[in-house]
Amino acid sequence: MYFTANLNAQVQSDTLTKEKSIEEVVVIGYGTQKKSNVTGAIASLKASDIEDIPAGKPEQVLQGRAAGVSVITNSGQPGSSATIRVRGITSFGASNDPLWVVDGIVVDGIGWLNQSDIESMEILKDGASSAIYGVSAARGVILVTTKKGKKGKLNLSYNGFYGIGSASRKLDLLDATQYATIMNEAIVNGGGAPRYENPSMFGKGTDWQKVVFDNAERSSHEFSISGGSDKSTFYTSFGYYDQTGIVMSDISYYKRLTARINSTHKVLDFLTIGQTFAYTHTKSQGINANGEFGGPLSSAVNLDPITPVVENMNTALYPNDYSNPYVIRDPNGNPYGISHYVNQEMSNPMAFRQIQQGNFGWSDDFIANIYAELKFLKNFTFKPSINGKKAYWGSQSFTPKFYLSPTYSNTNFNNLNRVTQTKLEWSIENTLSYQNKWGAHSLNVLAGQGYYEYDISSGESVTYTNLPIDNWEDASFNFNVSNDNRTVSAWDGIQTHKTSYFGRLIYDYDNKYLFTGTIRRDGSSRFGANHHWGNFPSMSVGWNISNENFWPENKFVNTLKLRGGYGVLGNDQIGNFKFASYMVGNSNYTYGDNVIIPGVRPNTLENPDLHWEETAQLNFAADLKLFTNFNLTVDWYKKKTTGILRPVLIPGYVGVTDAPVANIGDMENRGVEVSLGYKKNWEDFGISVNSNFGYLKNEVTKLEDGREYINGPGFQSMGPVSRIQVGESYGSFYGFLNDGIFQNQAEIDAYKNANGALIIPGARPGDFKWIDTNGDGVIDDKDKVNLGNSVPKWTYGVTVNLNYKNFDLMVFAQGQAGNKLFQGLRRLDMLYANYQTAILDRWTGEGTSNTVPILSTNDSNGNFSKMSNYYLQKGDYLRIKLLQVGYSLPENVTKSIGANKIRLYVTGENVFTFTKYTGYDPEIAAGDDFGIDRAYYPQARTFLFGANIQF
Repeated sequence: MYFTANLNAQVQSDTLTKEKSIEEVVVIGYGTQKKSNVTGAIASLKASDIEDIPAGKPEQVLQGRAAGVSVITNSGQPGSSATIRVRGITSFGASNDPLWVVDGIVVDGIGWLNQSDIESMEILKDGASSAIYGVSAARGVILVTTKKGKKGKLNLSYNGFYGIGSASRKLDLLDATQYATIMNEAIVNGGGAPRYENPSMFGKGTDWQKVVFDNAERSSHEFSISGGSDKSTFYTSFGYYDQTGIVMSDISYYKRLTARINSTHKVLDFLTIGQTFAYTHTKSQGINANGEFGGPLSSAVNLDPITPVVENMNTALYPNDYSNPYVIRDPNGNPYGISHYVNQEMSNPMAFRQIQQGNFGWSDDFIANIYAELKFLKNFTFKPSINGKKAYWGSQSFTPKFYLSPTYSNTNFNNLNRVTQTKLEWSIENTLSYQNKWGAHSLNVLAGQGYYEYDISSGESVTYTNLPIDNWEDASFNFNVSNDNRTVSAWDGIQTHKTSYFGRLIYDYDNKYLFTGTIRRDGSSRFGANHHWGNFPSMSVGWNISNENFWPENKFVNTLKLRGGYGVLGNDQIGNFKFASYMVGNSNYTYGDNVIIPGVRPNTLENPDLHWEETAQLNFAADLKLFTNFNLTVDWYKKKTTGILRPVLIPGYVGVTDAPVANIGDMENRGVEVSLGYKKNWEDFGISVNSNFGYLKNEVTKLEDGREYINGPGFQSMGPVSRIQVGESYGSFYGFLNDGIFQNQAEIDAYKNANGALIIPGARPGDFKWIDTNGDGVIDDKDKVNLGNSVPKWTYGVTVNLNYKNFDLMVFAQGQAGNKLFQGLRRLDMLYANYQTAILDRWTGEGTSNTVPILSTNDSNGNFSKMSNYYLQKGDYLRIKLLQVGYSLPENVTKSIGANKIRLYVTGENVFTFTKYTGYDPEIAAGDDFGIDRAYYPQARTFLFGANIQF
């Protein structure tokens, strides 16, 4: 499907004609093609579509703007990237992240890229358009082209903004009086005596969310200079981005500095050389962005509101808690409050902040490309290129002596740690293309070869302990500590390589009958001896029916193109040497009279047949222009992945500890995508509306023989909460179903099996009534059923642009539906962790509740400890992601100061979110751990003021 966003190149006409508009060109991988002749499913965004979007990371501009492309922000933490899935989950054994290609260079992502440098972004979604990238393309391919200079006068531009963000939503947590009341009730129901004689004496207590949430600043400044002559052109840019987080902003921040230069030089009439070079420096610090085991956000949710932020020792309820000399204190010397009831990894966020000061991560990334274009024999072009990526990155942290609680302390010695790493990856590609047009025929043939080296890397870690200091400002490796207090380690990466041959033929007859065929052959060192090489073919066809002579001019369907394609792709993101068995040490043997001899052993079984995962995809689509001003695209696709890589279960007597990896799983995705755009301009007013909608059905179709399911991620003591099971969607939640709450003993006594025995003999009034789903008369793990899918079935986005004279308005909304979220913000293993106010609707007697069970410190029925539908909520949401009002100064004003354009704007980001979900944020994705909310760092509601200036 082709995304019809902001088609600025189309010639406007008030009368319906068959005149050709100025052709829009899209990038297709190792070349370009006219949009009207594209036969694959390609979504495209141009610079004009994204230049006004103040995204923190450039990949986030894709969110909601292409059907079938799911973009979920990993967290609201500054510097956080996005989880992107192109047409669903492709694998449950290898990576699902798309392949990023920037100016022909394969990169790990584009977080290092300056957004204003982007000329276009194309998403290759189907097998036919992606197969040119072969063994790396099954996850989808995103092509990014950066801006180049143009001949003419010098052009200068500035794009920048400044804004303030805050938490758009806070949880309704129990205050101190409510907390004491609830805990008294749970203790009494558990057979104990109430702990708090007068709960009301505590008042509201501490609002820990108020403690951790800050106002966050965000600013960006991007400059560019471009120009050139008939012989040479250049584009140079500089950018600086600075963002602090809404959760403890001094230990949650991200800074990025970028520089770029692109140039082309026409050395001879038949020879052009060019280069791209980019440098990015980042520095950041973050907190646990989605974890229930510690961190300020999880602590704010779970800490009791009775504990004060700063303790007054004259009125402290438990003064002995502060006797340790390493208790963290405020600037006035008063100890930060320590909870007497909620410990383990939970801690006072203000004290936690102090021990995190001075810690940071950093990176320096260099990416470069040098190429030449040699034209000969009129129709031939030879293009060799050399691509390289050099990265340096690391971290530094100082851990002082501290005492945050009886279960969270470091009182033996301080330590200073520094990690430095480096990696080089490079490639050489050569392409030869032939392009010719004669009569009604058009032919474009491409042949190419590539060689790629990966992960030439190394790293070192140094730790000094027992430094003669007590604060991070004085931490240094210049202290001469003893050898016993020094720990040094180093490592090297596992270098791999790939060799490729590829070709493509594009043919069209009279812009009516279209054909594209590609083939790529990849050889990778990552796979077994029997499968080093793989072939990845594709074919797609199209028919521009509206270009036929028999097509009548009409006011309903102006243009119509049908297209279809099929392609086979690979996924090689599986790790290194999974096919090999190698010897590892630390394996002692006994010999003779129990003599222990050091030995070695094989780590796993060899699998020379290990090969890439393979995804075959079929796509059918129609592109229409309706009523002159509407553009409609509809795609249907089906893609099946076979040979998914998974560890194989083997018996222990085989003698290896690592399960061997084999191609044992299959999975299928089917979906429909719709894009609808409308654009109309009048004298002073213009409107553009672009919407997209995607439906996805995912199904696991095969696991290894004898395997019913694979457990997914777990949650605390309840174990796995999801499964990968044949016949179900990837990541489906599995657990117990309840049929309400037992209101009295009579209902418990009436719930019997076929033999007349109680199905839940230990239940009491107020407990959940667990459903005996398999009918065997007992409640056990066999009664767990599919409770819902964590992967959204529906995704959508709408962008509305209005222009009136010098004013412009943009509204962008996006959302998803058809998925469930696991709301796991509370620590289940802490009896006295705080609750959300929804717990006030708990069962307190017959008829009081049928949804929230009785509270008790003795939860023998597993009301809260069992994985069940109680923890699942609908993940549907609609978010007004962007609301922007802009004003462009009149042309006579800008000309008077020598400017081409001056536009000022105000933007609201994450303005409104409509959802029934009770957590911080329904937009949840943490890698492939979809749908589990473990105190998710929420996205900020931000208001920005910015300017676009061009000279």
